[in-house]
Amino acid sequence: MASRTFPSPLSIPSLRDQFRGRVIGPEDSDYDQARTVMYGGFDRRPAVIVRVADAEDVAQVIALARDTGLELAVRSGGHSGAGHSVTEGGIVLDLSELKTLEIDVEGRTAWAETGLTAIELTAATCAHGLAVGFGDTGSVGIGGITLGGGVGYLVRKYGLTIDSLLAAEVVTADGRQLAVHATSHPDLFWAIRGGGGNFGVATRFQYRLHDVGEFTGGMLMLPATAETVAGFMTESESAAEELSSIANVMPAPPMPFVPEEHLGKLVIMALMAYVGEAGAAERALAPFRKLATPIVDMLKPIPYPEIYPPEDPDYHPLAVGYTMFIERVDREVAETILGYLEASDASLRVAQLRSLGGAAARVPADATAYAHRSRRIMVNLAAFHDGTAEDRAARQAWVHAFAAELKQGDDSAYVNFLLDEGEARVRTAYPGATWDRLLAVKRRYDPTNLFHMNQNIPPEATDA
Repeated sequence: MASRTFPSPLSIPSLRDQFRGRVIGPEDSDYDQARTVMYGGFDRRPAVIVRVADAEDVAQVIALARDTGLELAVRSGGHSGAGHSVTEGGIVLDLSELKTLEIDVEGRTAWAETGLTAIELTAATCAHGLAVGFGDTGSVGIGGITLGGGVGYLVRKYGLTIDSLLAAEVVTADGRQLAVHATSHPDLFWAIRGGGGNFGVATRFQYRLHDVGEFTGGMLMLPATAETVAGFMTESESAAEELSSIANVMPAPPMPFVPEEHLGKLVIMALMAYVGEAGAAERALAPFRKLATPIVDMLKPIPYPEIYPPEDPDYHPLAVGYTMFIERVDREVAETILGYLEASDASLRVAQLRSLGGAAARVPADATAYAHRSRRIMVNLAAFHDGTAEDRAARQAWVHAFAAELKQGDDSAYVNFLLDEGEARVRTAYPGATWDRLLAVKRRYDPTNLFHMNQNIPPEATDA
């Protein structure tokens, strides 16, 4: 495909003649809004933001970056914890206007453009009692979460997001628009299921849809003690696969439904999701309610989209974090978790525990670029900071010490929860032969590393 001739230096008026989608420059009134990402602490000013209208626009933005040498950032929902959705002085390829969704109810599939958010797609498919499992935040773009794996409310019942991915349309670094699936570019199809945005820009996904017509979920808040934390994780691992849970061990936040006497005290704030009939859900949830008298019990039959909590679009937290896998949470581990949380005075600090297993664990480890199929528990540690370098460093030191105490075995990680932590940490997301296989795909489809604003897999191996 021949690329257009672009002005150098960039002329925003000239660029507007080149694209069907909207071109946003530093002088536009909504430039600041367009460059803002979900997490705070990233004040980057791109030379131009192109809200693409179609795959042809995507190919031409890629050509613009290739021809000018300007750094390219790709934005779906803007939730990259490392700030990869925006670049300083470069080009942002913004997918947010790509919203077309085609649902085949009878065939239980959907083609979805990658500007859609998780809640937008979920609300539309759930009108038919169907869904794809994404994460735990509705405003996340489906592009990023799918390419990285997708661990959320349906992980034990229906697997990761990538386990429902049937096909994709991808624009590569040389501008080709490829149909990618099990028999068309199968190496690329393997790589984009967990390998992130290293290989091209996905413009559409085809998903298999799953039945969520009967669903029970919501929040269960329990007092956090060594017994309740260890007991919660024991019950989570032994529960029916229809039940997935996310247990946030943290000080009780100032929410209107939390009794005043519990505010600031350590609790298990659990988000729980059961796919199936209400009677079976009640039986599955009963052991958790018996761990202690619930502080808050919002578990009830609801439409599946209601599991996503409401969000404030102006909320841009400043946080540090660390993600890892462990194999057990017994009383000793629970005591360590509680001790670290008690010792910190961060305005928000949390140890998030996710039991895995189920459908996600039955996929062979080498079937996708997400290779952590046998891992039992995902842990995410986080703390807010006040924006100063000193406070950020102190909170980061706390998180790293906390992680070191919890470490069980290797240091493997889930790529979508990595922050800006360097290549050595990226490599922990792709253990064993997975890394070498991804390098080979990278060399084939992006040999110059045009797509490097991501948890990067460079085309040439380095000593991490």
